[in-house]
Amino acid sequence: MVKYRHIMGFGIFSLGKRAVRRGRNSSTGGVIEIGIAQVPKFKLGKAPKDTVN
Repeated sequence: MVKYRHIMGFGIFSLGKRAVRRGRNSSTGGVIEIGIAQVPKFKLGKAPKDTVN
């Protein structure tokens, strides 16, 4: 599985991991455990960053 995708001159898309955390069930008010999740991340490249600034 590819962990990142680099688009030349634009930036890098990668996968990060979100740890297990506690949440609350809104209907019962009970505490639940939310499992591990993979979340997308993006890091802007130098050229677009220079254009914006």
